[in-house]
Amino acid sequence: MTPNRATSNRTIHRFTSAAAGALLAGLALGAAPAYGAERVADLPEFDFSACPAVDELPAGADPGTWRCEVMHATGRLRMGAVDEPLNGPLRITFAEGRVDGAFRQVFGEMTAAPMRVGRTPLTLTPQYGGYSDFLSDDTRRGEFDITFALGSAHGFPALSPSDCSVGSAGNAVHLVLKDTVPTRVISRELLVVAFGAQDAAFAAPGTSGCGPLSRALDRALGLPSAAGANVFDMDVTVAIRPYK
Repeated sequence: MTPNRATSNRTIHRFTSAAAGALLAGLALGAAPAYGAERVADLPEFDFSACPAVDELPAGADPGTWRCEVMHATGRLRMGAVDEPLNGPLRITFAEGRVDGAFRQVFGEMTAAPMRVGRTPLTLTPQYGGYSDFLSDDTRRGEFDITFALGSAHGFPALSPSDCSVGSAGNAVHLVLKDTVPTRVISRELLVVAFGAQDAAFAAPGTSGCGPLSRALDRALGLPSAAGANVFDMDVTVAIRPYK
């Protein structure tokens, strides 16, 4: 997926990141999250190559106070007739910091592996939907938009258009994540934290850009699916690295 760099008011958002916000709040209160719940040796490899470049940070940003975060999420998607684990981690990379005292984010990249849909030849690949706001408060951990590119494990030609997906940029699945497992520190050498999050209230739109197959695909996937009938569970690990 081509990285979506934040260059407008919609994609540069005021926020406190889910992981760093909870961590810094704990440190400020003198009560950091528990350390060593998982073995450092079991951590995934974090790739910071998709971090936004310094010249992509907002005007007025001091790189010395900014950081890049790489998030790995595993879990399970239940959406319409789909009930599948993530086939490999969903990875999200973004930068965060302050400009004139306000928290800002610059999105870097989101990647994920295709998920096979049951015993069908269909696959769903999570993709960034164009919006993120990880402001963490008492009601939510953060939110972002996601779409699911439709493909076929056997290269079915009719599914070859790249814009065939569940949802679209203007009508994406909007996830509002809530805590299921508190934030905990896994490593301090490279700062790594982990937490659990879930959205069990999102609505899922039907397919888009799939041409004459749209109705058949919607029936096969059980879409659209109303709010409250879907669940996205995520076990998240985040690595945090300063720019300087």
